[in-house]
Amino acid sequence: MGIRTGQQYLDQINQQHRELWIRGEKITTNVSEHPAFHNITHTMAHLYDMQHDPNLQDIMTYPSPTSGERVSLSFLQPKTKEDLIRKRIMMKQWADYAGGMLGRSPDYLNSSVIALAAAADYFGDNDPRFGDNIQRYYEYIRENDLCTTHTLINPQSNRGASASESTNAPIAAHIVEQNPTKGVLIRGARMLATLPVADELLVFPSTVIKNRPEDQAYAFAFAVPCDIPGLKFLCRESFDYGRSHYDHPLGSRFEEMDAVVVFDDVWVPWDRIFLLGRGDLCNGMYTETGAVNHMAYQVLVKNIAKAEFVLGVMAKIAETINIGQFQHVQEKIAETAMTVEMLKAFQRASEADASINRWGLMTPDFAPLNAMRNIFPRIYPTLIHYLQRIGAGGLMAIPSEEDLANPLLAADIQRYYQAAQADADSRNRLYRLAWDIAVSSFGQRQVLYEQFFFGDPVRMASAYYQSYPFEPLKERVEALLYRND
Repeated sequence: MGIRTGQQYLDQINQQHRELWIRGEKITTNVSEHPAFHNITHTMAHLYDMQHDPNLQDIMTYPSPTSGERVSLSFLQPKTKEDLIRKRIMMKQWADYAGGMLGRSPDYLNSSVIALAAAADYFGDNDPRFGDNIQRYYEYIRENDLCTTHTLINPQSNRGASASESTNAPIAAHIVEQNPTKGVLIRGARMLATLPVADELLVFPSTVIKNRPEDQAYAFAFAVPCDIPGLKFLCRESFDYGRSHYDHPLGSRFEEMDAVVVFDDVWVPWDRIFLLGRGDLCNGMYTETGAVNHMAYQVLVKNIAKAEFVLGVMAKIAETINIGQFQHVQEKIAETAMTVEMLKAFQRASEADASINRWGLMTPDFAPLNAMRNIFPRIYPTLIHYLQRIGAGGLMAIPSEEDLANPLLAADIQRYYQAAQADADSRNRLYRLAWDIAVSSFGQRQVLYEQFFFGDPVRMASAYYQSYPFEPLKERVEALLYRND
């Protein structure tokens, strides 16, 4: 099949019988017609259509190694540094289109699956079938241009104990039964599945699994279609309020939605199982296969696009209302520009020091990527704070599109909302965008999302501390302390 069009994506999800719940309403078919999902599904459709743009197709696609059909370049298993850069250029096309506001564009998890498939022997160590499964699955989603989402975290019922140590009936998704014919029966819940309008759900390990007999029921990795019987998505309220692109330029386009996933006795076929009952293999899945490198590389591309977009909005506001002359404004914009350049330096370093991993993939160097995934969650809230300070009270006084269309208000709005370098309409469009980044529910969800993208920031920092190579530095200090020259 190869790359699909946006309409093919919409047709496919509309024909599926998935189970989405939002505000007490059950949605099973024609998902793209529901107000909560209409805009994000059409945004996803646009991403797929970009691959068919004659001006972008050579940038965004490549011939499949098996079918010869054009497939998304996000599925390329890089063998050279040039391959990595090609993938980065492709991923930046999607990231720039969304201003970095889509955390679950299809290339994110494609970056994971390419590495997992290359490391098929890792899964084969659990069961030879599982190595074959991950390779076939990679080819399946590549050749059909499918979009995947994933769920990693157990529900926050008792964070002081592991899932197997709960004294109540098991809440976290777990193995109930294994049947030689039907597969593996899964029951329980997982969070947090962003983009429940994807085609497939990857159910992967995240937190450390203790390798005890009672923990084996929670040790697994598999993939299922989002419409498999027994699978439910319990969605939070939508931050797309059905307003126009003028009023909510981001929320009306890029509201990905987040959901808790309930496995109400889901039978996972054996050919969809990648790991089972091996906590040690689950714990090492991302690092040992190199998947974390490729995922973090895609995230870095997205973060560069996001920081650049926020910087552009800051600079545009400074120009529009003539505040670029003030040093405190210059300082905030300059620090944001420094963030952009720092992220670009991480990107360049990860590419320059990339190397072939044990599975034969050209893999970006992890050291700068690891620094990025610890720093950006701390920096992004600061960037948003700067945007709030630059926009100031102007962010609280923005007419709606309906106000501008009312002839009784038009003259007043044109007079009192004009700016030094823009008419009222242009100024309001800009401030509506700044509001959606820095103040709206959509914008604040982005702040929370970035802070916990890779997990608990404190735990992440602790892991970074424990893995950092301090010894050569301490030896250098020791040498100076006792040097006699």
